[in-house]
Amino acid sequence: MRAYLLAAAIALAPLPALAHKVIFGVFPSGDMIEGELGFSNGDMAVDQLVEVFDQNGEKLGEATTDADGFFVYQPSEAITHVFRADLGAGHVGEVEMPAAEVGEILGIAAEEEALREAAPVVSDGAGGVTVAALTLEEKLAIAEIVRDEIRPLRREITAYKEHNNLQTILGGLGYIVGLFGVGFYFAARRKLAA
Repeated sequence: MRAYLLAAAIALAPLPALAHKVIFGVFPSGDMIEGELGFSNGDMAVDQLVEVFDQNGEKLGEATTDADGFFVYQPSEAITHVFRADLGAGHVGEVEMPAAEVGEILGIAAEEEALREAAPVVSDGAGGVTVAALTLEEKLAIAEIVRDEIRPLRREITAYKEHNNLQTILGGLGYIVGLFGVGFYFAARRKLAA
């Protein structure tokens, strides 16, 4: 009987799945839309075609990923952009950037911010903090440096989110409950035998 139970436990033991999910994200990058495409196991999509559509399904353009799985796309209209990539074997990634974000990239919603930046800086005299104004080129250079620095972090956060989701937590709780059940089963058998 024990041999059958042991064989059943080994046969029914959950093994780690070799599946992976598609990681697909887009974000503003200066006056462009930058995206990242790959799998949750860390493999990135190299030379992968990414098609861009509007909300009605009309094709707006295409982009291709580089060796690190990144791509850039230049938007021309402040409409919702839907990015779609078919990685084969049933792996299809789709992500959407809302029209408001695309409008910010194109500078349509940035008029108020430009007016605020054009306002003179008020200095309160002695003891106050003087704010140095940055030129547009300096701001763009800083933004590019920050984007390059946070790119690996963004990738790690996305992979971490994919790896440690609710399903993983529930699976761990299931293991604990199962082990207690097996322990109670053997304890009950010992008690009945005594």
